[in-house]
Amino acid sequence: MEHPINDVKYEEEFIVNSRGVELFTCRWSPANSEPQALIFLCHGYAMECSISMRDCASRLVKAGYEVHGIDCEGHGKSSGLLGLIPNFDHLVDDLSEHFTNISERRENRTKTRYVLGESMGGALVLRLHLKKPHYWDGAVLIAPMCKIAEELKPNPLLVKALTSLASIVPTWKLTPSPDIVDLAFRDPKVRDEVRSNPYTYKGRPRLQTSYQLYEASVHLEQRLQEVSLPFIILHGEDDKVTDPSVSKVLYESACAADKTFKLYPGMWHSLSYGELPENLDTVFSDLLDWLKERVHARNATLEEQRKIANDHNASDSKSVNVKET
Repeated sequence: MEHPINDVKYEEEFIVNSRGVELFTCRWSPANSEPQALIFLCHGYAMECSISMRDCASRLVKAGYEVHGIDCEGHGKSSGLLGLIPNFDHLVDDLSEHFTNISERRENRTKTRYVLGESMGGALVLRLHLKKPHYWDGAVLIAPMCKIAEELKPNPLLVKALTSLASIVPTWKLTPSPDIVDLAFRDPKVRDEVRSNPYTYKGRPRLQTSYQLYEASVHLEQRLQEVSLPFIILHGEDDKVTDPSVSKVLYESACAADKTFKLYPGMWHSLSYGELPENLDTVFSDLLDWLKERVHARNATLEEQRKIANDHNASDSKSVNVKET
């Protein structure tokens, strides 16, 4: 299904992955030009791609990129009980499979590949990188969930209780939690949009979901020093959902030679969607500048490599012709 809007072409499709799970996927692409690179979106917990990441995708497309999104199992329009994450590893595998399939299409093999994730999506991006350390050309991490702040770490007895309960009643909504919508989205209009969006989950976190997110954070915390790809972290200083200090730990721990950390005073959690319009412009200006510099440099390197390969092939062909004569 295609929906061209001005210079942005939108398409959506349901796929069945190798686990037999039906997942909703979508794509935004330039309507009248060849994209400079591919960007793959990873949404946050309880969110989805086609509506809440639409503005982010449109900004990226208008800057010259092709953008792909997917709703994780238990999220958005994909199958599974809304708000339930049975296994975080499965989410990583599902995204890796879909994004790799797109990247390996004949028309995409020479395009550079970037992943962008917000909150839980940031954790997914990091796990995608750790799964294939040399596959992605760079990452944009917006308020990433990658470690539990020291002052928020739960008591071991509480973790043990959560583990036991999650195995018995995984779908129950017993996890105490404040209203994330009020905490994450600064713009009141966006809060209303999220609450009226039938594809977002608004209830208390399910027990298995809480356990899986806790385990994912602990797993990542132990591997932050392995993060080696170029990345930029964007985080609001007044974020009450994921602690900005955690992003600083990621920035300082990662072994990547090319890493950037932007902290925005007065801004909240959702920097790609939920901030005031003027703040969104500031964030996307930084994001797009970062992408532009690296995509242009990477594309120039690839073009030079192709030129050298073509010259080498031409030289070999000429040598063969000389021998034949």
